[in-house]
Amino acid sequence: MTIEEIRKIRDEALAEADAAADAASVEAARIKYLGRKGLLPKIMESLKDLAPADRPEAGKLSNELKNGLAARLEARKQALGQAAPARAAGLDWSLPGRWRGLGSRHPVSLVIARAADIFRSLGFTVADGPDIETEYYNFDALNTPGDHPARDSQDTFYFSSGQPATAGKLLRTQTSPVQIRVMEKQKPPVRIIAPGRCYRRDTTDATHSANFHQIEGLYVDRNVSLADLKGDLTHFARQMMGADVRIRFRPHFFPFTEPSVEYDFSCHVCGGKGCRVCKDSGWIEISGAGMVNPKVFRAVGYDPDEVTGYAFGMGVERIAMILYGIPDIRMLYDNDARFLAQF
Repeated sequence: MTIEEIRKIRDEALAEADAAADAASVEAARIKYLGRKGLLPKIMESLKDLAPADRPEAGKLSNELKNGLAARLEARKQALGQAAPARAAGLDWSLPGRWRGLGSRHPVSLVIARAADIFRSLGFTVADGPDIETEYYNFDALNTPGDHPARDSQDTFYFSSGQPATAGKLLRTQTSPVQIRVMEKQKPPVRIIAPGRCYRRDTTDATHSANFHQIEGLYVDRNVSLADLKGDLTHFARQMMGADVRIRFRPHFFPFTEPSVEYDFSCHVCGGKGCRVCKDSGWIEISGAGMVNPKVFRAVGYDPDEVTGYAFGMGVERIAMILYGIPDIRMLYDNDARFLAQF
């Protein structure tokens, strides 16, 4: 870079600073000339290539560019700041501002936060895991056989096997994989809940959605029994739904628990007498639970002869719909501000 080029850059920079029309223009000029990738660093880098006789003059011009431009930019910024109130002289500052209203927490977020508080009071901590999972964590480690219907592509969102980065991966169908990830890294005792999004190929209707939330729970220690599971879930139900709620357990089957149960809450709308919400049964199905299958323990390196544990999972949207009297799950995701403002 020659002396003439450096002098031209200096003159253009000072002129650009004086002509800056607003704060954004001032900052743009600073970055252009004085920034880390600006013209001044390039000039300084080129000094070594000049003839020895030209270097003093080039150095002087560089300093004028650096210090002079910085001063001009600061002066311009101050001038623009003083001019701003003058431009707004016609504004009546006593007029009230426009009230845009406060937002509110989503019903799903409210249920998750409340559930986390309840289980924290029982000694649980909150764990998290990725939404994109592998078949191992979502199925294999949870003792789900290869021919299980849940593994069918009609039920699960698989990624294209033709892409190496996503081969064998899927959108998790449950938050149970978090159990496996935690147990792989932590020795017993383990007491966690794992709230999060899940994805299944369900046709969206009033009670189903392809995207929903679960709260998974896991308690592993010596001598954990089904009575512990029933006691903790009963406590949760009463704290979440009210002191009068009842809970019942029904035998069921899940590959990752043995024995397995499904559990229901008594309908808080009719008090168990039967109504439209509970389909006249007096009960509302919540989800499944059971004692952790020994095969799951072996998959993570736990000795099933030394420890036992229980696991449960519950649908967050299901609880929100029951708790707030929401008749259609789609209302939770319509982004209707009038609906959400109720919460």
